[in-house]
Amino acid sequence: MSRDAMRVQVLVVGGGPAGSSAAWHCAQAGLDVCVVDRAQFPRAKPCAEYVSPEGSRLLHAMGALDTLEARAAHLSGMVVHAPSGDRIHGEFVARHGFRGFRDKGLGVRREVLDTVLLDRARHAGVMVQEQAKVESLLNGADGRVTGAMLRTPDGEQAVHADLVIGADGLRSVVSRRLGLAHVSRFPRRVALVAHYRDVDGVGALGEMHVTRSGYVGLARVSDDLVNVALVVPKSKAMGMRDGAEAFLETWLRAHAQLGPRFAKATRVTPVRATGPFASRAKRPWHPGAMLTGDAADFFDPFTGEGIYSALRGGELLAEFAHAAVGATSAATHVQALRAYERQRKAVFGGKWRVEQLIGLAVGWAPLLNHAARVLSRDRDLADLLIGVTGDFVPASAVLKPRTILRLLGA
Repeated sequence: MSRDAMRVQVLVVGGGPAGSSAAWHCAQAGLDVCVVDRAQFPRAKPCAEYVSPEGSRLLHAMGALDTLEARAAHLSGMVVHAPSGDRIHGEFVARHGFRGFRDKGLGVRREVLDTVLLDRARHAGVMVQEQAKVESLLNGADGRVTGAMLRTPDGEQAVHADLVIGADGLRSVVSRRLGLAHVSRFPRRVALVAHYRDVDGVGALGEMHVTRSGYVGLARVSDDLVNVALVVPKSKAMGMRDGAEAFLETWLRAHAQLGPRFAKATRVTPVRATGPFASRAKRPWHPGAMLTGDAADFFDPFTGEGIYSALRGGELLAEFAHAAVGATSAATHVQALRAYERQRKAVFGGKWRVEQLIGLAVGWAPLLNHAARVLSRDRDLADLLIGVTGDFVPASAVLKPRTILRLLGA
């Protein structure tokens, strides 16, 4: 049975941080917005669950920060353990003339974060439809996207829209339907994520432990829960004959620096898998559609960029979505979408380059070991690098030739 068709100016596919941010900012720009998601909230999501300090500014703007801080863990910095045993320890501090909205990051469960942000979108006047799966996109005679056909518990429903925003994650239906999805050959990694209680020695620092067989991140997401996110090459993950739970716990026990810390720990959630990563759309738009968040690009989870990029991407697209919806011709509509693409490159381009450099180091132990030795002796440089991953220091500060020479130990 088909339900009556609906018409909105903007249809956002995906109710995670990218979709809620895009919807909230578009509503603030005066647009009529609907968000659809196949899930029912709250729902779990495999994610490192880390919000960088600069992400706090965006949460504050959306009216969500106070609620989330009351249910999250504060992170004061990061420590990276290299395969050699050397450590990179950096704090979220403004030592270099840059200042974020907060000097701490947040560890917050996605069940909490996503539900709070979706409620903020509702409060802004956004219509939200849960348990609504996109079956197909609607197209005009000229190929422009004009909406989507949904599958809901009550049957099919057509939603006509001036603009469809794909914020539906790493395996975006919108991106794939439009032929925009592209996955790189390197690095091909997958992640296993779970929550544990009673992990020994986890404090206010997020931790990354890099080995020759992958890396694992540890971070508090509440007073008593630790997010454990293991990332391994896809080739290693093919050997999960005994299941993801056994693979994760065997991997943790096999590493001397981690096994004893999990001796009394209890896993309290299922192990959830995600990946492979290294996904970037050929371009973040198509006539009648825009992509944001992981649907547009996600390189690797090491730097924890996902949630901040989702929130920031939603913020920056609103201006261009408003222009695209209000365009009086196909040419001016496409001009707005091209301008959006240019702005994404301007905002995120430096971070993409830093992510790729870090991804290279993580995948090549001698390079990471060398960087760790340099950064363990140069605390200001370590804080600068952590500030870039915390999003309140611009990537250009790390990409300067003299900074790169310091990183090389020259």
